[in-house]
Amino acid sequence: MQVTDVRIRKIATGGKMKAVVSLTIDECFAVHDIKVIESQNGLFIAMPSRKTPDGQFKDIAHPINSETRQMLEKLILEKYEEAADEPGYEEE
Repeated sequence: MQVTDVRIRKIATGGKMKAVVSLTIDECFAVHDIKVIESQNGLFIAMPSRKTPDGQFKDIAHPINSETRQMLEKLILEKYEEAADEPGYEEE
């Protein structure tokens, strides 16, 4: 599996959610609405989810193993930091 594109859309709400990410895998499969969230322990990613009738959130798409999750999180957070350093880059 090769991540071939990562697009970062920063969010300027002053809240915990810092960005929404779309990524493309192998130039043929896209995953949208991955969230970059700030916690007391630093930044992490949350996979796209939907709210169930009982109020819980369930992931719509997610990595099957921890190695893939770690790889995606590292890549997304690196791209997020790069985007923050770009001149003229503004939050939405």
